[in-house]
Amino acid sequence: MKQMTLIALGILAVSAGAFAQAPDQAAIDKALMAAPAQLKAGATVIKWKSDYTYDTLKKGTNRLVCYDKSGMPTAQPFFVECTSLANLDRVAQNLKFEAIPDKKASQAAFDAAEKDGTRVKPEFGSVWYHQMGPDAEHLRAHMTIAVPGATSKTLGLPETGSQGGVWIMNAGTTTAHLMTPGE
Repeated sequence: MKQMTLIALGILAVSAGAFAQAPDQAAIDKALMAAPAQLKAGATVIKWKSDYTYDTLKKGTNRLVCYDKSGMPTAQPFFVECTSLANLDRVAQNLKFEAIPDKKASQAAFDAAEKDGTRVKPEFGSVWYHQMGPDAEHLRAHMTIAVPGATSKTLGLPETGSQGGVWIMNAGTTTAHLMTPGE
């Protein structure tokens, strides 16, 4: 009888563990929706906490990190993002500034950090992948490439999209990034 009880408890423990992991797997799968197919299996997945730190849900083997921003300030109802692990300090700073309820105060925090040099720079050449929309059935893909400090003079690309090709948005700032037509 004792052995049967131990077996039953063992089965319950394994089942409880499987149920406990199920929500994490759903969160991992959702965050990975923004990852390119060839990087998805090796991507790290994190979950942001309210203090702008994070828990690692899945440790990856490449430099890509993905997370869910759905419902966060300034994010669409469905919003998942992937970028380089090197950009996590930048993302944490963005989340902190975006959480300021007053839009003008939020933008002032971004502007002040840019002006005083405390704005965290993204990794030059790193890619930001997004899937966003009102819900999972109506998503729009968006991708940018970080080129902090880049200008038309340094990269030879225009600073507006009026010519229809790749262009530098927010040129000369830490937020400078390459935009492509249709993105």
